[in-house]
Amino acid sequence: MLATTKGLRTALLGAVMALASLAAPALALDLTNVAFVQTVAGTTSIPVGHAEFCKARPIECRSNDTVVDAVGLDEALWKQLLNVNSTVNESIVAVTDMELYGVEEFWTYPNGYGDCEDIALEKRRQLINAGWPVSTLLMTVVREANGNGHAVLMVRTDRGDLVLDNQVGTVDLWSNTPYQFLKRQSQADTSKWVQMIDDRQIYVAAVK
Repeated sequence: MLATTKGLRTALLGAVMALASLAAPALALDLTNVAFVQTVAGTTSIPVGHAEFCKARPIECRSNDTVVDAVGLDEALWKQLLNVNSTVNESIVAVTDMELYGVEEFWTYPNGYGDCEDIALEKRRQLINAGWPVSTLLMTVVREANGNGHAVLMVRTDRGDLVLDNQVGTVDLWSNTPYQFLKRQSQADTSKWVQMIDDRQIYVAAVK
């Protein structure tokens, strides 16, 4: 359902306030700060859907000539991030790969319909086209509190790792989401993945 103008303004205000509450960026970016998800050295297994996506589109899965650690987030870029997140969420009807393609997992760009990874891929594509560095736009696999797998787009900024999710309308710091973070694309090579370290306890709300 599309948000009303009033609701959208409220959401934008809340998002901006949330952004402002993050620690101000230091002169030298400290990627070991809790605002960033830490990773295990080396690479990990690649999601099957992404491996197939890379076979079909090898130009999108390769090493990055220039690795930008994080985007310096200003007001204009923050608004652009919010706009891409909300526009894509509202324009894509969420359906499963089984419903669309008759298979459990198939990563591709959505054509009006798509599941979580398709929607995340579209956000990534739009931000790349808008000039955001590829190395800061990371497809990410998480686990929901109920145990289900889910995909989001993680954007690495100087304010921390921000999450663009099709299940919520806000752009949040990774630690403010209800997910356990499992793995994401490597910043150095988009065809490779790294394991993330997330020791937080995620609880399922019980309904009585």
